[in-house]
Amino acid sequence: MGNADDHMNSYNLDAAASHRVAIPPPQPFIKSLKNTLKETFFPDDPLRQFKNQPPRRKLLLGLQYVFPIVQWGPQYTWQFLKADLIAGITIASLAIPQGISYAKLANLPPILGLYSSFVPPLVYAVMGSSRDLAVGTVAVGSLLTASMLGKVVNVVENPDLYLHLAFTATFFAGVFEASLGIFRLGFIVDFLSHATIVGFMGGAATVVCLQQLKGILGLKHFTHETDVISVLRSVFSQTHEWRWESAVLGCVFLFYLLISRLFSKKKPNLFWVSAMAPLTSVILGSLVVYLTHAEDHGVQVIGELKKGINPGSIMDLNFDSRYLPTAIKTGIVTGVIALAEGIAVGRSFAMFKNYHIDGNKEMIAFGMMNIAGSCTYCYLTAGPFSRSAVNFNAGCKTAVSNIVMAIAVMITLLFLTPLFHYTPLVVLSSIIVAAMLGLIDYEAAIHLWHVDKFDFVVCMSAYIGVVFANIEIGLVMAIGLSVVRVLLFVARPKTLVLGNIPDSKVYRNVDQYQNAQCVPGILILEIDAPIYFANSNYLRERISRWIDDEEDRIKSTGETELQCIILDMSAVGNIDTSGISMLEEVKKTVDRRGLKLGLANPGGEVMKKLNKSKFLETMGEEWIFLTVGEAVGACNYMLHTTNPKLDSNSDLSLKYSHNV
Repeated sequence: MGNADDHMNSYNLDAAASHRVAIPPPQPFIKSLKNTLKETFFPDDPLRQFKNQPPRRKLLLGLQYVFPIVQWGPQYTWQFLKADLIAGITIASLAIPQGISYAKLANLPPILGLYSSFVPPLVYAVMGSSRDLAVGTVAVGSLLTASMLGKVVNVVENPDLYLHLAFTATFFAGVFEASLGIFRLGFIVDFLSHATIVGFMGGAATVVCLQQLKGILGLKHFTHETDVISVLRSVFSQTHEWRWESAVLGCVFLFYLLISRLFSKKKPNLFWVSAMAPLTSVILGSLVVYLTHAEDHGVQVIGELKKGINPGSIMDLNFDSRYLPTAIKTGIVTGVIALAEGIAVGRSFAMFKNYHIDGNKEMIAFGMMNIAGSCTYCYLTAGPFSRSAVNFNAGCKTAVSNIVMAIAVMITLLFLTPLFHYTPLVVLSSIIVAAMLGLIDYEAAIHLWHVDKFDFVVCMSAYIGVVFANIEIGLVMAIGLSVVRVLLFVARPKTLVLGNIPDSKVYRNVDQYQNAQCVPGILILEIDAPIYFANSNYLRERISRWIDDEEDRIKSTGETELQCIILDMSAVGNIDTSGISMLEEVKKTVDRRGLKLGLANPGGEVMKKLNKSKFLETMGEEWIFLTVGEAVGACNYMLHTTNPKLDSNSDLSLKYSHNV
């Protein structure tokens, strides 16, 4: 092989000196670390707009960044106001009955649903970057609050403590959300994959619907557990308590709500029919109860709602060490779910209108509105899809629609709350069921099955965990499976055998391209991921197996014996010391077998580390190539030099002149 090395050195010096892979200039560690942290936490480079600006301009830009209303407010027009006025009134008609319903779902006084639709939307209108998000309480967050706090405090026996813990959990949810935004940790929410959210939301919606059997059947006592078995056991163990009057009323209004939604889907211009249906149901239900005295026949009603806007609750926050862990845990879990739903909804509608929302700014806005809400008798709020969809379809132009909604809710709180006295709870249950059925996205689950079976497993794991265990377990299962998948991608990267596409200089996966031909005497492997400590041992063993398999195949077919191994490093964006050790071991293994190792197209970071580790000296820079084609050409040159009897005109032989 010594003669071949001499020829190879001559070839590299004469033919490819100008085609060697360049080594990036050295970069100080501090600068490199700074760039890495910048790309991780500040990929949007929010400070670039402040460069080379006078102090007054920097102050204005700072205010616009923290309070987006300062940016778009001066350009606000009368046309925008008319559109936002219509949208705000429309979503208020949905927010009022939904707010009352979701507060009952959270085992909180119904008035909190109205309070939570007044203060938080005002805060978001000032600090939020989405034009279409409509702020309010959410069903899943309400259920989580009831489930997690209900395990520690019995709402019937100690309603004040339960209420205070709800405020405290909301406070910690806001602190957590704002902290994620301030410290630019928004990427953490990205661990909630699309499949995870589909399964979790579907499972939570199923649980919420089952929980509403209490209201529809007129039951007074019900389980605090959320799994389907406990709920059904509670329902069917009280058949003697079922109220047919309540069930009939609930089914009638549920049918009306579903029909109105179906009608609005078929005729999008009449979206307001579905949006007004919950408020219409509340009005009609109240009239039916009032005229028939149905409350005397087992139909439960809301009862008296206190007039007046939000009182203060900052003194009601409970930091007692006995309950603090529960409040913090509830706040973090509900905060993450609220962020995931709100940011996903905001980005979806922003895409339709071709504008951008800043995820970190949204987190700060969500956090501040929940902190403010916890101090003003509100519980967890976010950007629910149903309300935001109505806001979008109503033609909102800016976040002023949230201000209009808040004013409408304020008027309701000041003057109209006595009208809700006769509102039957069964109507609220029907409103919740109708809203939740839209969250069970079976079409998305079917799509996941067809596209990616593992994503489908993640989705169904989240769904089954929520429905048959509890919401926390379902969420942990889904996130755990998603993280496992990421780890599998990192720890078990793909290695592919490449072949030449006939009459071209292109090399592709032989399993994907049936016409790709393996090059005689050369094994070309593509490593499809960065090389780290987590996958270096696997890659070393996998490359050895590829070599063994190729030599066995050659022995059985009688082809040209294996001479060269080429590793295509195009997809290897980075490498650590464990990865370099792996390459050194592969080099030793290849040398022991009497083979040659070549690297094709290693990236800048890889070349820099290979150079610093002295691996390039061991490897020989003449065995580093810009492309797979050049590497194959050099190996073929060596093969023909060491074995002149090879037929240079054979179709199985690729000449250097063909590849370079």
